[in-house]
Amino acid sequence: MPVSARIVVLISGSGSNLAALLDACADPGYGATVVAVGADRDGIAGLDRAAAAGLPSFVERVKDHPSRDAWDVALTQRVAEHKPDLVISAGFLKLVGDHFLTAFGDRYLNTHNALLPAFPGIHGPRDALDYGVKLAGATLFFVDAGVDTGPIVAQTAVPVLPDDTEETLTERIKVAERKQLVDNVGRLVREGWTITERKVTIP
Repeated sequence: MPVSARIVVLISGSGSNLAALLDACADPGYGATVVAVGADRDGIAGLDRAAAAGLPSFVERVKDHPSRDAWDVALTQRVAEHKPDLVISAGFLKLVGDHFLTAFGDRYLNTHNALLPAFPGIHGPRDALDYGVKLAGATLFFVDAGVDTGPIVAQTAVPVLPDDTEETLTERIKVAERKQLVDNVGRLVREGWTITERKVTIP
């Protein structure tokens, strides 16, 4: 990895994970720099965060393209312009396609609010509560062509409390998820990684 790895962050909302990454990158010892922010929609707070940080940003909306495949090609091109060493889905709510994964699949990170392979999809905390598990948590993984099925980088557990609601559990997972993301992105860019079948190894 270069002395300061180049990171492109993809967002769909408030950009709280983006903010945490920007705070971490302010330390030269962290080993990474956010060089651009991409989004799938206009008018979101995360784009305001990017502007406040003086970062270039871009928006690629699916509805502006004749097909999902055409959108995937356009998104791939926009991200590639910034020559990233790592691409991070920080609350990016669109599934990328073959073009994107061919370009970035071994360096495209996503975070999920459940302990995969349990409870994939968009309702991880709710599904965990409904199932009655005693431990929930968050998973950081490299994205593949499936839904929340890629090789796992790290996981962190969050106890389920007797009076938890979907909202309270989700908020506690977010705190642990954010710390896990920041800590492990730093490790990846400073130390490098290998992916062998499903196993991610950080030296």
